[in-house]
Amino acid sequence: MTIEVHNYDVLIIGAGGAGLRAAVEAREAGLRVAIICKSLFGKAHTVMAEGGAAASMGNVNDNDNWMVHFRDTMRGGKFLNHYRMAELHAKEAPDRIWELEVWGALFDRTKEGKISQRNFGGHEYPRLAHVGDRTGLELIRTMQQRIVALQQQDGLDFGDMECNIKVFAELTITDILKENGKVSGAYGYWRETGAEVLFEAPAVVIATGGVGKTFKITSNSWEGTGDGHALALKAGANLVDMEFLQFHPTGMVWPPSVRGILVTESVRGEGGVLTNINGERFMFKYIPEVFKKMYADNEEEADRWYEDQDNNRRPPELLPRDEVARAINTEVKAGRGTEHGGVFLDVSKRLSAEVIKKRLPSMWHQFYELAGVDITKEPMEVGPTCHYVMGGVEVEPDTAAAVGVPGLFAAGEVAGGMHGSNRLGGNSLTDLLVFGRRAGAAAAQYVKNNGKNPVSEAAIAAAAAKIQAPFDREGGENSYSLHAELQEITHNLVGIIRTGAELQSAIEKIAEIRKRSANVSVSGGRKFNPGFHLAFDLDNMLLVAESTAKSAIAREESRGGHTRDDFPGMNSKWRQVNHISSFDGTKVNVREQVLPMLPKELFDLFDVHELEKYMTPEEIAKGGSN
Repeated sequence: MTIEVHNYDVLIIGAGGAGLRAAVEAREAGLRVAIICKSLFGKAHTVMAEGGAAASMGNVNDNDNWMVHFRDTMRGGKFLNHYRMAELHAKEAPDRIWELEVWGALFDRTKEGKISQRNFGGHEYPRLAHVGDRTGLELIRTMQQRIVALQQQDGLDFGDMECNIKVFAELTITDILKENGKVSGAYGYWRETGAEVLFEAPAVVIATGGVGKTFKITSNSWEGTGDGHALALKAGANLVDMEFLQFHPTGMVWPPSVRGILVTESVRGEGGVLTNINGERFMFKYIPEVFKKMYADNEEEADRWYEDQDNNRRPPELLPRDEVARAINTEVKAGRGTEHGGVFLDVSKRLSAEVIKKRLPSMWHQFYELAGVDITKEPMEVGPTCHYVMGGVEVEPDTAAAVGVPGLFAAGEVAGGMHGSNRLGGNSLTDLLVFGRRAGAAAAQYVKNNGKNPVSEAAIAAAAAKIQAPFDREGGENSYSLHAELQEITHNLVGIIRTGAELQSAIEKIAEIRKRSANVSVSGGRKFNPGFHLAFDLDNMLLVAESTAKSAIAREESRGGHTRDDFPGMNSKWRQVNHISSFDGTKVNVREQVLPMLPKELFDLFDVHELEKYMTPEEIAKGGSN
């Protein structure tokens, strides 16, 4: 087979917000850039982010600033975040939003003409810049237009719009290639034809998003199969804290055809309340001790907060996502859920139909068209859905460089560390922009410092053999059946509530599926063959699931997106531990690593009594790392 070959300076795998922002930065540094997307250009999962992008611009409440945003992010992550990533994010997010506006993003406005900002769970002040409930779509539209603008300039300067930055749509990467211990490129195939493609590039930025399709019920679309996590592992990089999966508290639960589709947190930010089948507004029962000073314990105060935030505590519906998801799960398990296994979310009693359709147009349309529910008159039926993975590629905070693999970078959901044990809503979109930019800049600098690193014939032959292997087997395992089995295991044994015994069972079952997956066979040709694609997606999801289960059984506490029924409380000693996953070619190995300590200037941003709820007495006594 003839292999299509391309040469670039920087290869971006993923065309969502992080990938496109990295591509812009690398191209503006004067380098040639290729952008790979698994689906169509413009269909990255970023478009599904609805509520807004968190940035402390202070447009609605001028008490907001980067220090408050930093504190909220650390609290949301239960202080397991890499402090430097949270610091950079809080400081740089406003600039990234203003930059988007300069590039043409059309944000909703305040009466004074500033970018409007809305409330979201875990954020002390209104902080989310938004475009109705279609913010991710606007971000992608703006970033794509920026790419086109760069191409148009190249067309004027060089007579070829794609000479320096080109998009390769509907192409799957199966291997990151290395020579002499450093990145040399990537190998993959066109999804339509199966024709193989080699990209020679000394720097690769992974920006592939999440892992949701590893689970049975998810808000993720079909692309979310953990490709970047697995590519990084197989290239010799590490994953950090893969036990932390965020189950968004509000996904659609009925009808079955739409189960898991996201119901944006902005419904609660705009005043939506959660009730059980008995009509009880149950979230008041589930306010953790560490949050009681900040959240109202009665309906009257919670309702007043929407009009007077300075003199009232926040409604408990706006607790961080992990707390709300666990509360809903508890209500359903106690028999107080709906007949379809959810609870009710109602915004119709607080806002007029006109306001709902203006502020939440996608939600109104989504429920009306898919569930036959008019949310201006009726409550929504919602329940937890696998939404986001806090764990990801271990990176250097300032450069987004993957630890241990020169030339490899990661940004966005595929990168770990920024969000700790739980991500606050709205932090994801600015995470994409802040660290996408940093990844692109660092990749460009790396190439300028190191130059080309040619791919060997042996590496090409090995990558090609891997793609052909499923077709050479006959009568083997079916990838669809194995995927269905894997999803049942993760749903039942590695889900929102976990136990040691169930996790051990999951590890054993995942290992058995991995053995069987080595004999997956694909019938037919390469053209238009979804079974062919799933054979590679399955391998990636098995690596992700193994890493998640092994990290989860090692963490004997409950924190953020990781809840152990047999270890129900947080343990300050476990807060100091990151779990690092690596792959030896046969299995995932997980080891403990000490979490970097807050430096004194960041330590001093918190009330010491609050830190006592998270840190050991020894850590408190040190008062920071310097």
